[in-house]
Amino acid sequence: MCASVRWQEATQAVTLMDNWHQRWLTGVELLQDINENKHLLPTGFEGLDRLLGGGLRQGQLTEIAGPSSSGKTQVCLYSASHIADKHLGVVMFLDTCNSFSPNRIACIVNQLPASLVKDAQERRLERIMSNILCQSIFDIFALLDVLHQLELTLKHKVNIGGGKICLLIIDSISSLIGPTLGGKSSEGRFLMVSAGIVLKRLANDYNLSVLVTNHMVSGEGGLLKPALGESWKTIPHIRLVISRDQGSNFCTATILKHTLMASGHTSKIVIHN
Repeated sequence: MCASVRWQEATQAVTLMDNWHQRWLTGVELLQDINENKHLLPTGFEGLDRLLGGGLRQGQLTEIAGPSSSGKTQVCLYSASHIADKHLGVVMFLDTCNSFSPNRIACIVNQLPASLVKDAQERRLERIMSNILCQSIFDIFALLDVLHQLELTLKHKVNIGGGKICLLIIDSISSLIGPTLGGKSSEGRFLMVSAGIVLKRLANDYNLSVLVTNHMVSGEGGLLKPALGESWKTIPHIRLVISRDQGSNFCTATILKHTLMASGHTSKIVIHN
């Protein structure tokens, strides 16, 4: 991609940031907004929903971090399937590492509670799949461009896929941002913060729930910590880390940051491959 195109897409992100001038809100207005507009979207994982206070909240950015094979993608796919099945809205899935699998969606749908005959089950799968929109993106500039187009679509109240988008998933955000970081240049950090602010703006202004995944890196003393550093960790409203129990389908989800819950709380969830 040429430098002029990259600069244009980065400029679009800055424009979105500059246009976000939230007015001051009273506590009464914030409470009313939460109660009337910012609904919860259940993921379908009972333990995870309990840990989140009911599910993925619209208007907020939730991050799930974890090492490879910990179940991050499975949480994304299951959440997309469950929300699409419950007629809660359209799910937009931005796939950055070829993680989206229609076959895995079909397996998940077969696991969802139902007492349907085969034909009805097939129609259910078709309906769910039609409410999940997937697009592959492989660099931060493509992400910024997609977010710019999404902003225009939402601003003009254009339904995508026959419904209103309620959930935006990026699996994984770190695979897009990570390659831009490092070195003496501040461009990568600028692009990372820009993307984060735009995601939060879209969530707040259009009642989206945004779910992103992040990988883990070695921190002080060799302990694992979410990637992308100090500048990123302030951006998500909610941060969870999940780890898989060795040799089993049981995972432990732990709160690192939450707007309502205390950090350190944990819950067990079962993730089927």
